[in-house]
Amino acid sequence: MSYRTKSYTLREEITEDSTKYFISFKDGQGAYHELEVSHAFYMEFRRLELNNRKIQNWDQRHREFNEVWDETLNRRALRLPKSVDEQIIEAERDELLYRAIHTLPEPQKRRFLLHYEYGYTYRSIGVLEHRREETVRKSTILARDKVRAVMQKYLRS
Repeated sequence: MSYRTKSYTLREEITEDSTKYFISFKDGQGAYHELEVSHAFYMEFRRLELNNRKIQNWDQRHREFNEVWDETLNRRALRLPKSVDEQIIEAERDELLYRAIHTLPEPQKRRFLLHYEYGYTYRSIGVLEHRREETVRKSTILARDKVRAVMQKYLRS
């Protein structure tokens, strides 16, 4: 039996002297029965009904979360997922970029990565390497130009 379908009814009969409580239901053969029950038993059934209604309301409020599809997730996304083509192009571009960086001489590669990948300033790189800020800046700009030239060749073709 599901908690959504109620297979019984509760009834109170109030007379001048007392109150009687009844539970009515149909059995498996379809025969109708009505039982007189105690106040405590009747109140327990009422509490059961209230709990079932709470469960139904909770289900109604949260059902949508059980039926979330890619379409609804994409509508809610802050950034839409990239298509397969975009992912492939981005992966190829990243691979080419890393190859271009690894062709640089070691000092240029190190300075390029420290500046562009890790956000170090020219001054802080100079302090790390015991070089002048101007030397680091020129070296990093030269590395950037070399990487850009390799990337331009790829992007043009």
